[in-house]
Amino acid sequence: MFHGSITALITPFRDGALDMDAFGRLVEGQIEQGSHGLVPCGTTGESPTLTKEEHDLIVERTVALVKGRIPVIAGTGTNSTASTIESTLRAQHAGADAALIVTPYYNKPTQDGLYAHYKAVHDATDIPIIIYNIPPRCIIDMSVDTMSRLAELPRIVGVKDATADLTRPTLLRNRVGPDFCQLSGEDGTAPLCAQMQNAWRAGNIKEAETIRDRLAPLNKALFCETSPAPIKYAASQLGICTDEVRLPMLPATPAARAAVDKAMEFAGLHKAQNPAPARAAG
Repeated sequence: MFHGSITALITPFRDGALDMDAFGRLVEGQIEQGSHGLVPCGTTGESPTLTKEEHDLIVERTVALVKGRIPVIAGTGTNSTASTIESTLRAQHAGADAALIVTPYYNKPTQDGLYAHYKAVHDATDIPIIIYNIPPRCIIDMSVDTMSRLAELPRIVGVKDATADLTRPTLLRNRVGPDFCQLSGEDGTAPLCAQMQNAWRAGNIKEAETIRDRLAPLNKALFCETSPAPIKYAASQLGICTDEVRLPMLPATPAARAAVDKAMEFAGLHKAQNPAPARAAG
């Protein structure tokens, strides 16, 4: 159902407000560069600091801009089952192709609690659901046993795995079969860019390896500080948007900017003639 390079979109800001012009350029640029899907309002999109109205606007605008050309997987997860259901229903109504639902952060539910949370969202909606398992952000880790139980529900169709455990996909595949979609949420453990994905699917292994090696320093640099601050700095240098983030996030520090600049140069990404000015890190 879903495959390839699926980009977690940043949310551009300007002077504290959504920059929807920049967001439109970002979406079109992703499609032009061959992305196989888009994720608005995920962690990279600073979803915890978005208002409900902003969240809905971004999902609606993404669907309207994409016009069915590639899948839109809306981030709708919170640490409240009721609010997750509401957010998922709104994304469903907006025309999203699927919902990406993060494990409930801060609450630290048990494995049975995780199952009950996802089943409740599944039963209250009619949209395909992808589990987002990211222990470094959420503290909890959904076990293979729990995910296998959830995979039995007809519209829980896959997982975005950010555990960095390379044994996990095989263990899960042995339990649930090949039809359960397994996506990587760790840039360094998967060929994420569109060119590399296409080369891999076409059997051009040497080309895929060359692109992988060129991107490896960038994958590391973009997470040298808490995401998405380094990513937004990189986007500002490409002329996509400002590097503005919302508190409690701060812009990338000078050291992080230097690391990103070096990695971008190594990857062959050239700065825009008029990059957006970077803000002080505070």
